[in-house]
Amino acid sequence: MKKIVYVLIFLLLALPAVSATDPNDGADVKGEVQPYTKEEVMAIEARIMEIKEMDKSELTRDEKKALRKELRDMRKDIRERDEHRHRSGGLFISTGAIIVILLLIIIL
Repeated sequence: MKKIVYVLIFLLLALPAVSATDPNDGADVKGEVQPYTKEEVMAIEARIMEIKEMDKSELTRDEKKALRKELRDMRKDIRERDEHRHRSGGLFISTGAIIVILLLIIIL
């Protein structure tokens, strides 16, 4: 019986039982991230189409680099806003924690 109690205590201490995520995690540091408005989406789409339709053969190396950086920054901003929108809070229980909880219920 002591052996089972020691194993249970070890499992409780060794395994992360419950981990909760905060949906506002990082909002205090970076500020509130707002979703895109329709006007912003249309402006971004228009700019991307404008860049795609450009004749890039006449551009200098620095101008091409600036266009690539602009596209990268737009993509990064879109991903950040999209990740923030899909982030949700929840309760996560590991498999080991479920086993320990079940064992405690059975024993007690």
